[in-house]
Amino acid sequence: MAFFLVSLLLLVLQKYATPSELVKPSFGTTLDAIDLDPVLAANVSEDATSSPPPGTSKRTPHSIIIGVRKGGTRALLEMLDIHPEVAAAATEVHFFDWDENYAKGLEWYRDLMPYSYPHQITIEKTPGYFTSPLAPERICAMNSSIKLLLILRDPAERVISDYTQVYFNRLENHKPVQAIENLLVRSGSLNIRYKAIQRSLYDVHMRNWLKHFPLEQMHIVDGDALIHDPLPELQKVERFLNLAPRIVSSNFYFNQTKGFYCIRSDGRERCLHESKGRPHPSVNNTVLQQLRSYLQEHNQHFFRMVKRTFSWQ
Repeated sequence: MAFFLVSLLLLVLQKYATPSELVKPSFGTTLDAIDLDPVLAANVSEDATSSPPPGTSKRTPHSIIIGVRKGGTRALLEMLDIHPEVAAAATEVHFFDWDENYAKGLEWYRDLMPYSYPHQITIEKTPGYFTSPLAPERICAMNSSIKLLLILRDPAERVISDYTQVYFNRLENHKPVQAIENLLVRSGSLNIRYKAIQRSLYDVHMRNWLKHFPLEQMHIVDGDALIHDPLPELQKVERFLNLAPRIVSSNFYFNQTKGFYCIRSDGRERCLHESKGRPHPSVNNTVLQQLRSYLQEHNQHFFRMVKRTFSWQ
């Protein structure tokens, strides 16, 4: 009930307050996955009506951030966009996971990419690719040597973030909402058919990707580490993408008010979009333990699959 009342208050504040007046209540709960305001992106693709800069062209991506949903994909893209040799697509394209878009063809897809110079690499991100059964094969057909970026976080926390996003979206659209426990549990057992849980079965989805790409072509970004200390994770990505080391510690600053890192580049500062970083609801401990226990075996399979471990067990 408290989470619902606070959510309602937040929606009222968002409706009647200017952005500078918005206040996010703090409950000591985990924040939703970091995503930055796409409007504030530094180098994202230009308006379709503008003239292309001389010497540039639109190219299919050299690298794709394939997921995971609520893992921090927007934050990763925006942080990489600091790099002068990166041209980042402005929006999620959903080319490889939505049949209606894939049917429009590769030229349609290329036209949605930003203009870039020959020395730059183009990166797009669509979190839905990771859990799509068709995306791996389709991306491989486009470019079998493409480099893939996958950002993951604690899968149980990701489930709660997934629920939180849907919860607020339904509130904003005046649709009924349910407590998270009612979705996680059915007839006394964990509801493993709940889509948010299915998306957190990293081993299931990774198995499909490894049918089409060698592990060496995939770099996994630790989303939990990115939130707490972005630079080391981004330096690993620079090396994976064969980019010169251009992202430095001065590109980030910790915003004490918001409680997370923001970006500083080209004399500008930018942080989370107001719709991101929402507080998670409290979850019944017994239900949360059921969820973590179910995910544990999948996590261990995933660790063996990718030959590394993460802080979440």
